[in-house]
Amino acid sequence: MGYLYLAAAIVSEVVATSFLKFASGPRNPWWAYIIVGIGYVLSFVLLSLTLRTGVPLGIAYAIWAGVGVVAVAVISWIVFHESLTWQQIVGMVLVIGGVGLLELGAAKTT
Repeated sequence: MGYLYLAAAIVSEVVATSFLKFASGPRNPWWAYIIVGIGYVLSFVLLSLTLRTGVPLGIAYAIWAGVGVVAVAVISWIVFHESLTWQQIVGMVLVIGGVGLLELGAAKTT
C-alpha cells in the first residue's frame, strides 16, 4: 500500500509542477494557482502516508524526486515543446538507474 501512496504522491507533485508553467505564464489563470497549491499539499500528505506504511525515507524520497524530475522533463518536452538534448536524456536514464539501484540495495524487511 505504501508504494501506491508514493505513486499518487508522485502524480500529484508532477501535476502541480506542470501547472506552475500555466501559473507563471503570460495569461496566468487564477485556477492554475489552486491546482498548484492543492497538488503540492496532497503530494506531501501522500508522501507522509507512504512513510507511515514503513517505506524507508531515503528510498521514498529518491523515487519521489527521481521519477518526478524525469516525468516533468518528459511532460515539458511533450506538452510545452521544450527542448530535450541527448545529454538530458542520458541524465534521465542515469537518474532512473540510480533510483533503481537504491531500491535494489535497500535492506528488505519482512
